[in-house]
Amino acid sequence: MNELHASTAPNRAFHIMAKPSGAICNLDCTYCYFLSKEMMYPGSRFHMADALLETFIKQYIESQQVPEVSFAWQGGEPTLMGLAFFQRVIHYQQKHARPGQAIHNTLQTNGTLLDAAWCQFFKAHNFLIGISLDGPQALHDAYRVNKGGAGSFAQVMRGWQLLVEHDVEFNILCTVHAANQDHPLALYRFFRDELKAQFIQFIPIVERATAQILPLANNGWREGDGGERPLYTQSGSFVTNRSVNSHKYGRFLMAIFDEWVQRDVGRVFVQLFDVALAAWLGQPGGLCIFAPTCGNALALEHNGDLFSCDHFVEPAYRLGNLQQDHMLDLVASDKQRQFGQDKRESLPRYCRDCEVRFACHGGCPKNRFSHTPDGEPGLNYLCAGYKAFFNHVDRPMKMMANLLQLRRAPAEIMPLMAAEREQAQQAAFAQAGRNDPCPCGSGKKFKQCHGRSAGRANPPTPTPL
Repeated sequence: MNELHASTAPNRAFHIMAKPSGAICNLDCTYCYFLSKEMMYPGSRFHMADALLETFIKQYIESQQVPEVSFAWQGGEPTLMGLAFFQRVIHYQQKHARPGQAIHNTLQTNGTLLDAAWCQFFKAHNFLIGISLDGPQALHDAYRVNKGGAGSFAQVMRGWQLLVEHDVEFNILCTVHAANQDHPLALYRFFRDELKAQFIQFIPIVERATAQILPLANNGWREGDGGERPLYTQSGSFVTNRSVNSHKYGRFLMAIFDEWVQRDVGRVFVQLFDVALAAWLGQPGGLCIFAPTCGNALALEHNGDLFSCDHFVEPAYRLGNLQQDHMLDLVASDKQRQFGQDKRESLPRYCRDCEVRFACHGGCPKNRFSHTPDGEPGLNYLCAGYKAFFNHVDRPMKMMANLLQLRRAPAEIMPLMAAEREQAQQAAFAQAGRNDPCPCGSGKKFKQCHGRSAGRANPPTPTPL
């Protein structure tokens, strides 16, 4: 599911991630920062009450002065609420929607609890499902485990198959971490070729930690008192051993982009690539982490507490409660406005002077705990990866932007790239010695590969399209 970007002004759209079951989940993914949020509500049932559900839906609809309203349901694991809860969701949405106003629902799930009834419901009410899957089994099961520590891949795949069988629209939500960061094409081809996925999100795992909490976090939080995790907050300048490496994240994205731009433009939609193309077109992106300011993607807990952001469900970022204050007042509050402006105002000079600032804007505030080369604080931990990626895609992004401006399809870039690639390879063949590695990348010597039959003669260079 995409995080929408909009102004916090009352007459504009904003986005709320609703967590009706709080942090409760049937899995125990070792990198999940949200499981510890249970500690904020001791003794809670972690089940959004029916009256609060209606209050939320009513307030959210009347706060959105737009023709289409999108609800996002997350957790924890939202399907733990049961199907009857979401049937009431539909009832209250229909009750409070204004004439002609379209209502959409997205739901993020680990997929393990899905059955035919769930999928029939999703299809009947046009839910967009984000299903969490970290790649083929060995890569997925590295961190996405159940309460007994066993991998969840088989159960997730069963859920995915049910979505496909019932023709439910879905996105793949893949986190990128230490276990899968070195296998970009294996992940991408698995999603594209085996799962036939058309929409994919690659989400970097950055587990920030203090020096005191780092050993416990690295051990999967399993040495705490009674096995409980301490309350996780966005603090500290260390990262866990599960976190993605910034440079490797950049190479991960570049490898997938290079394959995508050669063969999958218009067929497979990778969220980050779409957001980047919007930046090259000079348009606001649909992802809050790359917007100049933030504060428009909030989080609602099961008891009605509204927080500044899904990544900052912490006492310091609590804005209030929908049972005492209308969400419109909370979203437009000075506290929330300042939260949003802080992202731009705290941007280091290194970022302000960066050639790809227009595409990045410093990234998500939760990851801005590193220092710039000259020692200024506030640099995004992922800066090196983002900077490498955005510079890498500059030329093809300009080509696709130009195609769109000419009212042509971005997919037309693929034959152009193929022609360039063929020309470059033929030039490399012409320069290769008999005992050099073959430029095709086979690993064989040139004389044993492309140079074997043709010698140093090369076929004609194709005419560029």
